[in-house]
Amino acid sequence: MSQTPIQPETSNNAEKVTPVRSLIGAVISGSMATALYFLTANIANNLASKPLPTGSTTTINIAVAVRTLVLGVVALGTFVFALVAFGLLALTVQMLWQRSK
Repeated sequence: MSQTPIQPETSNNAEKVTPVRSLIGAVISGSMATALYFLTANIANNLASKPLPTGSTTTINIAVAVRTLVLGVVALGTFVFALVAFGLLALTVQMLWQRSK
């Protein structure tokens, strides 16, 4: 039984990657990373200024875990957007370098 590979559909008006589009994406991602950075700093300051509950060790452990989880998720989002911005900026430089040759 002969199987033919499935080919992905291609559209005739597929948008082409250009240095300008890549740079615009880098600016958008960089601004999101900057906003998330300030949000991360604000959350860290807010959590540091509020004391932990002093009820029991279980309550303290849960509070520490929730604080760590919240700050970690926001910091991860910041890192992802910053990395995407850096990658798109590097792609822009690479495309401009290839065009100049």
